[in-house]
Amino acid sequence: MRTTTGDAAGITGDAPPDSPRPGRTDAVGAALLVTSTVWALVSAIGRPARPEGFLLAVLAVAAGFAAGRIGGALRPVFVPAAAAAGAIALTLLPPGRLSHGPHTPPLGYANADAALMVLATGAACCAAWASRPGLVRLGLRLLGVLAALIALGLGSAAGFAASLGVLLCSLAADRTPRLIGLAGLALATCVAVGGTYAVAVDALPPGLSASLSGQLTPARVRLWHEALHTAATSPVRGIGPGRFAEVEDAGGEPAADNPAGSGKPQSAPLQLAAEQGVPGVALLAGCYVWLLWALHRSPRGTPVVLTAAAALTGLAMQSAVDHVLSYAAVTAGAGLLAGLATSRPTRDGPPPGR
Repeated sequence: MRTTTGDAAGITGDAPPDSPRPGRTDAVGAALLVTSTVWALVSAIGRPARPEGFLLAVLAVAAGFAAGRIGGALRPVFVPAAAAAGAIALTLLPPGRLSHGPHTPPLGYANADAALMVLATGAACCAAWASRPGLVRLGLRLLGVLAALIALGLGSAAGFAASLGVLLCSLAADRTPRLIGLAGLALATCVAVGGTYAVAVDALPPGLSASLSGQLTPARVRLWHEALHTAATSPVRGIGPGRFAEVEDAGGEPAADNPAGSGKPQSAPLQLAAEQGVPGVALLAGCYVWLLWALHRSPRGTPVVLTAAAALTGLAMQSAVDHVLSYAAVTAGAGLLAGLATSRPTRDGPPPGR
């Protein structure tokens, strides 16, 4: 039976009654991260590879997840609200931030900043569901709307669409069964990744392929072709972390539509396929499946879980067509949101919304 208090909606309402011990789920996630780290190092053995970027991303995810678990347990409203407000402040406060100039702070790339806004939208909406109904909940949802509008102001149509999707999913989260909601979001991610692969191998009808290639830019599609060709020549260990720039330089064309993307295939799955082979992609897929499983078994309420899942799905869809996961701030934010959504708030703490 669904209760209507903020405590039930944001903390324990609709949580699976047969949730296993949290330590078991966490152990699986930790094992996946450790295996991913080890495989990155194995892929780099005997080559002039640079695995530091990948290792930093894994470290950022782990640190963010730990911070989210702690913050969500102690202050399930304040921590996600502060995280959302902080991300928005970092984006708005620098002078001329929305001028679309190159290398503007905080991350120097508008699409990466928009990815932060997607996570900020999810954090604000999670805080809203964890609070009691009233002005506080309304204000937190308006904070999420502001983050979505900032993504639009940054010029990222994909970021705005993802943020808008998070807002809509959050509003419907209390009326959606958890398993069905997570399954739908998983399907959306599969469609995004599958679409990227289809464009890369020219498997779409000519008209549709030409339209998508024009929107994605020919340089980006060319990089996807190069990544798949590289993965086919080295399917087991890839060419080594951080070495795709060598393949790109051999092409003799600009890297992509932004200088910050130099040396990257503009797609997280395709980059792992090229640099770490099929096992690297399998580990990435395993981490995503684990995330869905952890969210399904989370003691948090279904509205919080589905809101966080929607934001993380939006980020996953962006990462399928751009290099937003190359920024430690984005991966740390993703870990933070995942930790918040899988935390177990203490019952002896202050009531939600205070």
